Amino acid sequence: MPASPSTARAINDRLALGLLQSEGPLTANQLKQLTGLSRPSVADLVERLQGSGLITVVGEAGARRRGPNARLYGIVADRAHLAALDVRTDSVSVVVTDLLGAVLAEASAPVGGDTDTALEHALGLVARTASGGGVQRLHTVGVGAPGLIDPATGDLHDTTSLPAWHRGLAGALHERLGARVLVENETNLAARAEQRDGAAHGTDTFVLLWLGEGVGAAVVLDGTLRRGASGGTGEIGFLPVPGTGGLPSATACEGGFHSLACAAALLRLGAEHGLPAAGTSASDLVRHAVETGADAFLDALADRVAVGAAAMAAILDPGCVVLGGEVGRAGGAALAARVEDRVTAMSPLRTEVRASALGGSAVLRGALLAARDAAQDELFGPGV
Repeated sequence: MPASPSTARAINDRLALGLLQSEGPLTANQLKQLTGLSRPSVADLVERLQGSGLITVVGEAGARRRGPNARLYGIVADRAHLAALDVRTDSVSVVVTDLLGAVLAEASAPVGGDTDTALEHALGLVARTASGGGVQRLHTVGVGAPGLIDPATGDLHDTTSLPAWHRGLAGALHERLGARVLVENETNLAARAEQRDGAAHGTDTFVLLWLGEGVGAAVVLDGTLRRGASGGTGEIGFLPVPGTGGLPSATACEGGFHSLACAAALLRLGAEHGLPAAGTSASDLVRHAVETGADAFLDALADRVAVGAAAMAAILDPGCVVLGGEVGRAGGAALAARVEDRVTAMSPLRTEVRASALGGSAVLRGALLAARDAAQDELFGPGV
């Protein structure tokens, strides 16, 4: 059954807007060539999108040719402003952008005190950052946070391991700023960013193994992020593994894979190998080991990481595991190659292991992508 005229127009409009986003400003003739639409259809499309305030003339093309220059059309970047937050246990990082993702302002700050005080600190940081970027109103805010996200409600699960202010942040942001607020698990957002702009670009099926203060995993199968029945897909920190001297519980991941590969465990491993640890983060330690050729430490680290990577490979057969987070990026190709060798020895399933291209910035990048996609879906119409 052919699409109705209104549906066809909506499809064509979204196609043109997608091209203007990905290719930059275009002339009407370029839109005609890229969309395959007729010249009258493109003229109507341009008029509609200009009338709705979504695109505008941003310049001219063909300045060196004879005759009038063709107008260049581009998306109105300040039609909506966005914010992305990376929420940690005791700090928040925020970036404010226009609709096309151009950064207008960014900041980070510690967040402490009781729940009300912490919320005020976080809200104040977002408001000051937006104001500093000349933004009066935020359209959509993407928030990346540790913990489980309820797939039915989109809210953070109530767990004892997270500060109470984490669970109140989304509601407080919406109430104070009037913006749409999207909350997502930090590792899932990192996977989204790595797939769009990083080590998993062009890959539809992969696992991102997050190595930072804690550990986690995001699972993308056939282009779809998998969440599980309760939103817990990828909670690999709770995976029972040998070598930890205990077992995890329903309320704590100590004794699971977390105890092998979390930041504190890596610092202890570094001390066992005589590497400097005082005042050093786990990512700095791993970076130092790579730079100085501390092979014994890197081999021991790869032994640990490979336990988790091999478990994911055996269950999911993703074909690709990305070592994400600050530690994954710090280890780079040297750590990734070691882990791949060990997974190959443990599993008959061919699994490529890649180092993160984005590291710790992936969460903020993923939160921004989520906010931008949601805002554009609302303003441009759902993707087709």
